[in-house]
Amino acid sequence: MAETLRIGLIGAGANTRTRHIPGFQAIEGVEIVAVCNRSPESGHRVADQFGIGRAETDPEAIFGDPGIDAVCIGTWPYRHREYVVRALEAGKHVLTEARMAMNAAEAREMLEASRRHPDLVAQIVPGPPDLKSWRTVQRLVREGALGEVREVHVSILTGAALDPSAPLHWRERSDYSGVNVMAFGIYAEVVGRWFGPTRRVLADGAVFVKSRVDAETGQRREIDVPDSLGVLASLESGARVTYRFSNVAHAPAPGSTGIAAYGSQGTLHWDTTDRMQFAPLGGPLQPLEPDAGTAIDWRVERDFVDSIREGAPVTLTNFEDGVRYMQIIEAAHRSRLSGRAVDISEV
Repeated sequence: MAETLRIGLIGAGANTRTRHIPGFQAIEGVEIVAVCNRSPESGHRVADQFGIGRAETDPEAIFGDPGIDAVCIGTWPYRHREYVVRALEAGKHVLTEARMAMNAAEAREMLEASRRHPDLVAQIVPGPPDLKSWRTVQRLVREGALGEVREVHVSILTGAALDPSAPLHWRERSDYSGVNVMAFGIYAEVVGRWFGPTRRVLADGAVFVKSRVDAETGQRREIDVPDSLGVLASLESGARVTYRFSNVAHAPAPGSTGIAAYGSQGTLHWDTTDRMQFAPLGGPLQPLEPDAGTAIDWRVERDFVDSIREGAPVTLTNFEDGVRYMQIIEAAHRSRLSGRAVDISEV
């Protein structure tokens, strides 16, 4: 049996509780030895719920423990850079929640820290919507089934922000989320995975629900993160990408949410249930199943452990790819504020 891998958690939000803790605890020879949360009460609740031996409130108790081999960071983006760099400096492998950072500069700091410690695994929780299909899409592009990809339309429309009486969400606070907006980072990551790097963006957005009550303080707080965003992007390949995101769109038209890729030899439609349809030029759309053996479910924790134990390369998602999507997000942020197109090379 493999030597026990001991993990410390910093931040035990919803994704940590529903995904990371059960995922790690299902792997033989992995032990979660400590959890550090924002308050003693919340830390002890998580420790008691999952049978974790220690609950801490100071992250240094995790970083400074020589018995902890790896750290899983489940905080909001405002702490990712600080905790990732500290974990690597302490000689610990690190898995950090997405989005990678508050901005591109922080993401680059994290990448540089990982390069100073090439013996340590540094991984970002991936955008998960295309886990079953991404390898198949990459094959279609690589083999030329789509021909020259000319247009990609990304449309993610929900009514999640329509209720003005709902409490303030951390994603609606730029002091917690930085330049990240709704699901833009997730789908910028997906588009990059499928079709390659972005060259330039032009963005516009709006905040329709302009304030909410912060449940922690009881005070009303102004919202500065858009709940409606449009981005026009040019890829290095020459393809054009149109992004539409909205959290104030009730009952979007059937089939309007997902990704459509239009090439000179074929069309691909993907929906947010991770199902695909493909039409060769002149032919009808037909369901497309993922290539045999490529349709994976959530296995982020197992991938992280495999990279530590076996040296498997980090694919979903490495820090280089994280920097690339953070550059896209920040370029769109700058474009939205300045009213001009922004090249990725500027960010």
